Formats: sequence, structure tokens, C-alpha cells
Amino acid sequence: MRIRRIFTPIVVALIALSACGGSRNLDLTIGVVLPETGPLGISKEPAMAAVRLAEEDIKAAGGEVTFLYADSRVDPATAVIAVDDLLEEGADAILGAAASGVSQAFIQTLYESETPQCSPSNTSPSFSEQANAAFYFRTVSSDTAVVPLMSETVLGRGSERIAILARDDDYGRSLADLLVANLREQGAEVDLGIIDPLRSDFDQEISAVSDFDPDTVVLITFDEGIQILQGLLESGFDSADIFGTDGIFIPDLPAAVDGSDPGVLDGMTIFLAGIPRNDDTAALAERLQSAGVDYSDSPWAERAYDCAVILALAAQSAGTTAGEPFFAAALEVTNDGTECLTYADCSRRIDRGENIVYVGKSGPLRLDTVGDPTVGAYAISRFEGGELVEQSTVTVDLTE
Repeated sequence: MRIRRIFTPIVVALIALSACGGSRNLDLTIGVVLPETGPLGISKEPAMAAVRLAEEDIKAAGGEVTFLYADSRVDPATAVIAVDDLLEEGADAILGAAASGVSQAFIQTLYESETPQCSPSNTSPSFSEQANAAFYFRTVSSDTAVVPLMSETVLGRGSERIAILARDDDYGRSLADLLVANLREQGAEVDLGIIDPLRSDFDQEISAVSDFDPDTVVLITFDEGIQILQGLLESGFDSADIFGTDGIFIPDLPAAVDGSDPGVLDGMTIFLAGIPRNDDTAALAERLQSAGVDYSDSPWAERAYDCAVILALAAQSAGTTAGEPFFAAALEVTNDGTECLTYADCSRRIDRGENIVYVGKSGPLRLDTVGDPTVGAYAISRFEGGELVEQSTVTVDLTE
């Protein structure tokens, strides 16, 4: 069941009034909670760097926005403290976190304080349904959209016995449950293993996979997947029979698995959130690389950049950082009006009293009433010659 947010007439009136002209001098503070260290620190580095580029662009265009940064370490306890500190410092909105389980740790706090949150990478479907996500939106689609594509790809290669290893958190369990149900509905035999990502070794889980004797293995992990990949390969599994979700992606995964063999993962398929391939995304990638960031087709940089811009535009459009009108405006600026591609252009249009549709670095979003994108893009990529090569990109209309 999807919960629709219904705003009071006063809130609707505030949004309508804001269309008559936004306040360029609105004092907005965005607290950024992304991993700089710990699991996902490497893979999410482009996201943090992209937020800093968004900050530069917003300020260069006259936006009065303060950014405060905190390291979540992909640890719920650390993130809770970080968010409390950011709110104490005056954050009006939170940008983050990288992992669904981390966001779940502080989402109640944001609900109670009516603080909007934008996540560039939470894909758990839980956020679309839970009541305390009333001020939450994201720039990446829920896993409910990617599961049919994963099933089609895995079964399309003739797979019949599929082992799934998923980390024990909201991200891992939610995606695994959806995938298991979908595969079984289509007649596949599926064995699901839930792993504790904090364990020092995964010999028991790898042994269980071997005993099941699958023709395909799917990993729903973060960087603990590196050790699992090593164990699977040592146990005789072929990399071409292994599939991974976006959580396992890091810029140089083959080197992390075996630094002496660049082709160690050749044939392995990874499902990633897709992004448009155009001059805008190429320019952002070039800026990141010029800043010394290993971009390497990260799917999160564009989405993190867009979170920052949407929050800034929403505050300007609403004319306030109060929770309900601020959040409502975040949905509005991606949905109803003239399309614009940059903060500078969108901001000028808001000042002129225009309604806008921000089409960002990650493409059109058209956020729905629960804050989910209604346009989803997914890339199916495979390692070839030590490089991750995109095989195809699928764009899905999630309103159908």
C-alpha cells in the first residue's frame, strides 16, 4: 500500500503564494550525512564530491544556502549522532544517507522535527509505505522497479537454481524478499542466505551456497561482498555466473578481489541505477575527475547533486523552511511547470513567478506523493577485460 500525503489548505495556500516569486535570500541550511569512511566510503566518494560541486553552483548563482557535512560511516549509531548534531547546528534539511538501514535509524527523528530528507541512494521499498517517512524523498527509484529487470536478466540466461546472499539490513532483506518472490513465481528454485556483514569470515555462507549447487549466484551486499566473491571464486564458481546489485559496486572491484588479476571478475553482471548520457553528465564527471575523484561510472554522484539542488529550489519556491510547505515544494519543483536544467535557470524562473520542473543530472524524476521518482533508469553492466562495460540501459515509467 502506498500512503498519499494530504496537505492542509494552509500549506497548499503557502505553496500557491510562493509561485508569485521566491525569496533568493532565504536562509537555508542543509546537513549532509554521507559516508566518507567505512563501508561504501570509496563508492560514495563521488556523491559527497558532487554535493560540494552543487554547493559551489548554488552559491555562484546567488543562492543563500549553508552546507554542513558529517560522516555517517554507514553506521546507524554514528549517523544518529551526526543527524542530532546537524539539527542542533540549525540544519533545515538532511541530505543522505547512503544506506537504507542508516536512514531508518534517524528517520523518526526527522519525522518528529518535520525535517525534509533527500536520499540519493536509498532503494528500499519500505520508505514508500512507512508513516514516519512523511518528510522523506529520494532521487533513486525503489527496488520494486528493478526486481523484474533482475529476474528477467537472470532467468533469460537459462538459470534454474539461484542462490542469493543478502546482507542483514533493510536494504538487503527488502530487495532479497522481492527478488525471491519474483523468481519463485516464475518457477526458479531459490535459496536465500542472510549474512551478518560484521562477521570476520563468510565460510559458512559460501559452503551453504556450494551445497545448494546453484547455476547462478546473486549478491546483495556492500563491501563485505569482496570477501564473499573471493570465497566463491576459490570454491570454483565462475564469475560469469555471479550477479551483483549496486551496493557491491566500487570503482575498482576487480583489483579489490584480486590485485594480480585484472580479469578476475570478467563475465560478472552488476545492476546499477542508470543515468542519462549527455553533455551535462559528462561535464559533471569531468569536474569530479578534475577534483581528483575516481568517478568510474558511479551511479550516485548525479543523484546526490540533484538532492542538493532540489532542496535549495524547494526552499526558495516555498518561501520557507517549515516542514510541510518545504517538503511539498520539493515534489512540486520536479513536476509542474517549465523544464529547467540548472539551479541558476530554475532559480531565476522561480523569482519571475514561474512554476518549474527541475530536470537534473540524473534525468527527470517527477516525484510522486510519497517522494519516489516516477521515472526509473537502470544499467545492466558486465566486467570485460577488467572494466565494467554497460550492456544496456532500461528506462521505466513507474506510473504504469
